[in-house]
Amino acid sequence: MERNDALALLEKHLTNKNLIKHCIATEAAMENFAAVLGRDRKRWALAGLLHDLDYDYTKDNFARHGKMSGEMLKKEGFDDPEILDAIVMHSGNIPATSEMGKALYAVDPSTGLVTAGVFMSPEKNIHKMGVDFLIKRFKEKRFAAGANRDQIMTATDNFGLSLEQFLEIVLSGMRERSEEIGLGKKV
Repeated sequence: MERNDALALLEKHLTNKNLIKHCIATEAAMENFAAVLGRDRKRWALAGLLHDLDYDYTKDNFARHGKMSGEMLKKEGFDDPEILDAIVMHSGNIPATSEMGKALYAVDPSTGLVTAGVFMSPEKNIHKMGVDFLIKRFKEKRFAAGANRDQIMTATDNFGLSLEQFLEIVLSGMRERSEEIGLGKKV
């Protein structure tokens, strides 16, 4: 599946434009993470882009989240088992066992943390905000309350990275699509 096809599916199934921006942010972070790990950037990006395809249908039945996305994608003729499994695993409804699944599980809430950081930073621009700002706010429970810290921290165990290294990967990836996700222009 090409990126334009995936974006069209998101537009068809998601009504919230901010959720679409979140999917694009997750795509960008996953693509950068794949590059750092020497994995297939396009496939990892696609997993990030499509991970919340079913959200409008499953927001009140979270046990189905991810699973329904897989079913929807199969109906579209998409048959990449690793990507489909990663999308199912990202919800935490079943344990992430693949490298891509573990990455998506950690990246998903991290993009929310970064986005909240940008909106709280003085410049409101992702290109002017550093990881140090995110680290300072990470322990504040009310800051980006929806960004599950335990889920983010799985990247440290699963990939042998410090929290700072992992958040830098996510931040750098999101910077590549900053205008598309509404987080500022390159300076």
